[in-house]
Amino acid sequence: MTNLAKIKFAALDISGKNYLSWILDAEIHLDANGLGNIIKEGNAESAQNKAKAMILLRRHLHEGLKVEYLTVKDPLILWNNLKERYDHQKTVILPKARYDWLHLRLQDFKSVSEYNSAMFRITSQLKLCGQKITDEDMLEKTYSTFHANNVVLQTQYREKGFKKYSELISCLLVAEQNNELLMKNHEYRPTGSAPFPEVNATFYSERGKSHTHNRGHGRGRGHTHGRRRGRGGHFKNNYSHKKWNNKDGKR
Repeated sequence: MTNLAKIKFAALDISGKNYLSWILDAEIHLDANGLGNIIKEGNAESAQNKAKAMILLRRHLHEGLKVEYLTVKDPLILWNNLKERYDHQKTVILPKARYDWLHLRLQDFKSVSEYNSAMFRITSQLKLCGQKITDEDMLEKTYSTFHANNVVLQTQYREKGFKKYSELISCLLVAEQNNELLMKNHEYRPTGSAPFPEVNATFYSERGKSHTHNRGHGRGRGHTHGRRRGRGGHFKNNYSHKKWNNKDGKR
């Protein structure tokens, strides 16, 4: 048998707020060690097995509860005493779980994973209180709480005919991840911001350099604007800039 000292789960709080989850953990661990029948009425387990079960249960009780039930040595009696003391938690948790289920809406959550987490938390509480929740109920809850802007999308998912809630959530998670990837790509390079092809970029770069060089060269000479063009398209020689000599009529 597995060493009982290594089996650990949350101890039952003296307030009983975690009673429903505690009895589930206790039952699972007792069954894992072959001691599940000890907490059933009319069992014929040996004294040794009862002692092992008692060790396991007391190991996971609040210190105050250990003192209160110090004289109880039969695990079945301890189990029933705790049930009588804390079983009313179902009547406390059930109304709150029903309220949360009624107001659960996919459109109120920022992500599908957050909605999925809330769905399982609420349905687990309902099931612990004896309320049956089926995959059909979970599917309908999800379909009917899509945002009003996603009516077409909701119809498309309905037409897929999912039978399990997990199938729908898997599909929604993939769609959400793809949408996030598209948005990141769009933010990285918005529409219309694609750079020029490499060839065109080189052409415009060289053209810009040539234009800048010609402008700088012309300004450096200082006399380009005063020259005349001949018939051949070439500049005339600089004799045209010499002044007339008024005495002899020569240049």
